[in-house]
Amino acid sequence: MSVAKVGAVVLDCPDPHTLAGFYAGVVGGTPEGEGDWVDLAVPDGPTLAFQRAEDHVPPRWPTADRSQQFHLDLTVEDLDAAEKEVLALGAKPLDTEDRARTFRVYADPAGHPFCLCAC
Repeated sequence: MSVAKVGAVVLDCPDPHTLAGFYAGVVGGTPEGEGDWVDLAVPDGPTLAFQRAEDHVPPRWPTADRSQQFHLDLTVEDLDAAEKEVLALGAKPLDTEDRARTFRVYADPAGHPFCLCAC
């Protein structure tokens, strides 16, 4: 028996509404919330929540001095098609050169690393 269940995955960011909109475009759902906190109920997944952090410093990937701390692995069927979509939504490529791999690494608009995985 588990002690707890995942209620939400919370990402600090400078603008919760903008980042929630980005992830809504990537994984679906409708952002809900006001001010410094926005929830995104992900269809068939855990809630993603976005919390304003005024002095947010994005992680650097892949370095130890400002480690990524965590990242999201997002499963997709077609890496090339998904890449076009996330780039159009504002993602930045971090490690996408090796096209033979089953994953590619990007940063969301607030600088958090995430992977598109065709695994």
